[in-house]
Amino acid sequence: MEKQEQDGLLDGEFKYKKNIDGTINKRVVICTHCSEEFQFHRSNSTLKYHLNAKHAFVGAAASPGLRQTTLSERRPLGKSSLDKLTDNIAKWIAKDCRPLSIVEDKGFADVLKVASQDASYKPPARSTITIRIHELYEMEKRKKEEALVHTECVALTGDHWTSLSNDNYLGVTAHLITEAWGLTSFALTIMKTEERHFAVACAEQFQTVARRWRIEEKVTTVGTDSARNMIAAARIMPFNHMPCTAHILQRCITVSLADSGFVTALAKCRKIVGHFKHSPANTAELNAEQVSLGRKQEPLAQDVPTRWNSTLEMVKRLIRNQTAVTATLDKQKHKLVLLMPPEWDKLQRLETLLEPCRYVTELLGGEAYVSCSVVLPAFCHLRRVMEVTDEDPAYVVRFKEKFKEDLASCQEHTNYAWLQIATALDPRFKDLRSVPKTDREAVWITLAGMLHEDSPRRSHTAEEGPAKKRLSLLQMDSDSESEEEVQQDRAIQRYRAEPCTALEDCHLQWWAAHAGAHRQLARLARRYLATPASTVPCERLFSVAGHNVNKKRSALHSENVDKLVCLSNWLKDE
Repeated sequence: MEKQEQDGLLDGEFKYKKNIDGTINKRVVICTHCSEEFQFHRSNSTLKYHLNAKHAFVGAAASPGLRQTTLSERRPLGKSSLDKLTDNIAKWIAKDCRPLSIVEDKGFADVLKVASQDASYKPPARSTITIRIHELYEMEKRKKEEALVHTECVALTGDHWTSLSNDNYLGVTAHLITEAWGLTSFALTIMKTEERHFAVACAEQFQTVARRWRIEEKVTTVGTDSARNMIAAARIMPFNHMPCTAHILQRCITVSLADSGFVTALAKCRKIVGHFKHSPANTAELNAEQVSLGRKQEPLAQDVPTRWNSTLEMVKRLIRNQTAVTATLDKQKHKLVLLMPPEWDKLQRLETLLEPCRYVTELLGGEAYVSCSVVLPAFCHLRRVMEVTDEDPAYVVRFKEKFKEDLASCQEHTNYAWLQIATALDPRFKDLRSVPKTDREAVWITLAGMLHEDSPRRSHTAEEGPAKKRLSLLQMDSDSESEEEVQQDRAIQRYRAEPCTALEDCHLQWWAAHAGAHRQLARLARRYLATPASTVPCERLFSVAGHNVNKKRSALHSENVDKLVCLSNWLKDE
């Protein structure tokens, strides 16, 4: 009887379709899992294919014999496939900060069995994954060492971090411009430290990292925050110091807010946000009010002193949800002191003041593009924004004046000379409009002096004989310009004569195209433009470290922390 109606339509996985009048249509069958209809002409090959393609789990459990007629069973994975799968598991664990114990999860094993189509597959042991991660670290480390060998200048950023288990770590990142004029940055280490963070200890830690990576002679700058111990450590180290400009900007904002008329309004904002953040019931009522007003459900944000731009975010969300917040509080019993209309106006003005600061902070914290040459133009933009106008009320005037005063004071403690040279070597800003007119010519004179120091003839003077050396020294001390100095002046003039590029253009691509015409300046551009403007790369490294050293993995060994964090950083672009 047609092979028992095609094995009971594959053991109940399909059923015949019923017509409107209640009769059975045996030419159409329906899948009991997804209700999809199929034409049935006494052959179940289409039905088998549908089960294997769409309902593999159900089909395997219900009728294990459902397979292609040409292949009875898939062969187990070979050794090369097993090794490749194990390597990818280790890479995934390191890249995405997964715990090693994940290979012991039953669900993970079931997923791999389905993915490999091998029911006998067993995930590798934790010890195997540990070995593969160590091997992967050594392989990736050799790639980074090779990149450091082929570069002349390396800039470092560093900062300290305290883990959940109360251990201290020093994170260090490297930044360089490759021979193809590509900006590269990667982690060097996140090293556990036992000593107190005194200046001498901090300086020794940075130099230890440089020695381990064999870049003592290549390090140009070390970027840190403006903590006193870091500033003192920078005086000890034989490298240039680059204070974090993003930290400087946030300090200016904090000082200006404390000395203006926004303090009372911000205190009320924090109380209102806390009223909703600390009560799920209050939050639910606010969400209901937002929906009734036709607005998107959006939680309020509390500002945190250590979180950049959080004050601006708190103010913006309160302003966007002013109607909903006011309506919700009017329906509740509370002891909050509400914001008055003049204070809402203050918040509007504060948003206008802080928005340019947020933009500049994010601009200076970039890692995928050159940020050092943007510092002076960005600060110049902020000074223009903070110019006092006739429409400004007294509290806004106090904020702007205090901001400009503190920014000028902090700018004196930056590596201003380095920033000037970096700005001059950026073809977008080489007109030096962000530098005072009285200082612009001095920047080019300094740049010409650097070309003189880096000139090949000068470096070969020590290798010449005593007589030639004395003659060259006499020529250097004479009043008349040598042929070499004339050529250097011409090199500067040729570069200055080049038109400035557009702001959206990539200046590294410009240097890649013009390096042949400006060979000496190109070497200086690689040296100065590789320096980051902030220590944000280290902060990102600590975010990765926090994903590794969590509550369930607080006992992770410091060596494993170093390797896992570095691997996650190195593999992020793959």
